[in-house]
Amino acid sequence: MRKYNILFFSIVAFSATIFAQTKQITVEEIYRGAFQTEGMQALRSMKNGKQYTILNQDRTTGNTSLDKYDYKTLAKVETIVSSESLEGLDKFDSYEFTNDEAKLLLATEIEPIFRRSKLGIYYVYDLEGKSLTKISETKIQEPSISPDGKMVAYVADNNLYLFDMASKNTSKLTSDGEKNKIINGITDWVYEEEFALVKAYEWNSDGSKIAFLRFDETNVPEFSMDVYGTGLYQKPHVFKYPKAGEENAIVTLHMLDVKSREISKVDLGKPYYIPRIKWMNNPNKLSVQTINRHQDHLKLHAVDTKNNTVEILLEETDKAYVDITDNLTFLADDSFIWTSEEDGWNHIYLYSEEGPLMNQITKGNWEVTKYYGYDQNEDRIYYQSSENGSINRGVYSISSSGKDKKALTAKAGTNSADFSADFTYFINTYSSTTTPNTYSLHNALSGKKVKDIIDNSGLSEKLKGYTMSKKEFSTISISGNDLNMYMIKPKEFDAAKKYPLFMYQYSGPGSQNVSNRWNGANDYWHQMLVSEGYIVACVDGRGTGLKGRDFKKVTQKELGKFEVEDQIAAAKKLSELPYIDEKRTGIWGWSYGGFMSTNCLLKGNDVFETAIAVAPVTSWRFYDTIYTERYMQTPQENANGYDDNSPFNYPELLKGRYLLVHGSGDDNVHVQNSMRMIEALIQANKQFEWAIYPDRNHGIYGGNTRIQLYNKMTNFIKSNL
Repeated sequence: MRKYNILFFSIVAFSATIFAQTKQITVEEIYRGAFQTEGMQALRSMKNGKQYTILNQDRTTGNTSLDKYDYKTLAKVETIVSSESLEGLDKFDSYEFTNDEAKLLLATEIEPIFRRSKLGIYYVYDLEGKSLTKISETKIQEPSISPDGKMVAYVADNNLYLFDMASKNTSKLTSDGEKNKIINGITDWVYEEEFALVKAYEWNSDGSKIAFLRFDETNVPEFSMDVYGTGLYQKPHVFKYPKAGEENAIVTLHMLDVKSREISKVDLGKPYYIPRIKWMNNPNKLSVQTINRHQDHLKLHAVDTKNNTVEILLEETDKAYVDITDNLTFLADDSFIWTSEEDGWNHIYLYSEEGPLMNQITKGNWEVTKYYGYDQNEDRIYYQSSENGSINRGVYSISSSGKDKKALTAKAGTNSADFSADFTYFINTYSSTTTPNTYSLHNALSGKKVKDIIDNSGLSEKLKGYTMSKKEFSTISISGNDLNMYMIKPKEFDAAKKYPLFMYQYSGPGSQNVSNRWNGANDYWHQMLVSEGYIVACVDGRGTGLKGRDFKKVTQKELGKFEVEDQIAAAKKLSELPYIDEKRTGIWGWSYGGFMSTNCLLKGNDVFETAIAVAPVTSWRFYDTIYTERYMQTPQENANGYDDNSPFNYPELLKGRYLLVHGSGDDNVHVQNSMRMIEALIQANKQFEWAIYPDRNHGIYGGNTRIQLYNKMTNFIKSNL
């Protein structure tokens, strides 16, 4: 009897071990956060360069604290402020120091508006007096404390306000703000989405002036979408949305004299877009970037605010378009650093205060992917680039002369850096397809690692209990181009068997899906599918990024042509592999990727049997001006470019299985896109599946939404591939 028990126990233990080794990832685990990496939240360097701050939240109580840490020891120095000690403020969601680090701007009750904009209740906390001052009883946008810490500017109801900390008085600086008409100090929908800009005002260095943008969107067409909610009647949400070829807001630059409260208009000569304003070190000098409607001619202006005179520092043109970035950096003498694709690759340039080029700092057939800053004391420029291969990222430094380049962290994978204010240290974040995010402290000058901070070893250990397959990188030759690709095969791959192929891509201009970094949520979902017998592949075709200007901009004026050709050709080539079942090929994507997967299923109907499109564009005529016209010009100028690759113009080509998904509350890619596709397919008498998620935006999330969506997609793939 005892022997039987021992034998039974051994069998159970052995079975449990086998099960632990072969546990499959589930959709529920992915979207309930089971595989999240540990990070360092809202990390910012103190001005002394020796310490940094992190916003921490107690998961049990919900209390938040802003804590100070020492770079060298990584030890916690002190708690600067905790919500437990603040009367009337249970928690705060973000923080911002004043220039002298004597006060903090704290935010709570944050309410998102669109992708980047938000409303909130804001407070100023005085570190010395430990006093808390509420700026406004109602929710406001984009508050900013003056350089001397005495005033707070903010926007409410499309007007600029000024709050005096000493008197607690509020002054209304503009009075013409009106919903869907006039906006002061913040941007309209399309600037926010496409220029990544919300706060459209800036204090100068001595706090004597505020430069701000004013948007007159009176003539911009309105878009309306129903919000269903839980009430008896749905409510319309109406906002200004300029679709390709339609009128944009008229944007003007204005200057506020803080002392007199007088506002003057700066004449920039009728610019079409004003995507960036930035003060120089001289408090009387403002830089302004303007660009034309086609976005192929950018000007950098210098405004002398003593008399509002304007001169041009530089101009940049391109046969396709010029990118807008935040890399402009003014040095002590107001000479400046600029990034450009002028030589065919994105690189760093140095210009004099008056505008003439001094020298090109970085060179080579690779891209500068992030500009981190300039240490004037050591004459070192810090940046991230793809010079270790287009799927990798390394962190480097170089002198302003373009000499003495150093690789600080360039291990194969993805390296990024967060530098201390004085460039003594940086915290390196590293990951690869096999290594989850690790954080380590490094000396900035040498790149030498000082110590490890976080390694996410717990996640690595946890994943050993799951069926995980290696992401294999390679290139595939299509139309004379070596395209980056990865493939994921089942763990017990057998080359003698036939596997269905499921392709994933995004393919938008300048994007990259094939990169040597740790898993995102989609990667885990792909691993789940691979564990069930699918091969997943991803190919970055023409038009994607990190392979030079010409490769990226070849799709100009005909989005969806070369990108679709490349995916179809790649699928054909992969289907020639002996272990791929050419009769079971699927493709999926989200947003631009949904546009692509839809076109691939139609134009490649002899190659693809299945496609999933989530929140797809189905005609670029429906998308916004700034994004669409950057690549396509206007529909009036380029009608064929818009229509030849619009999938609802050829629904009769549908042969395979098609799943179409959209959120009804998508303010970005409107559900109108899918409705037009649905109607076209109905009239072509084509069968397909579709799902509309009520009130969900472009991300289609909230509650169990993502779980339900990915289970739906999983079941669709199992049934049809």
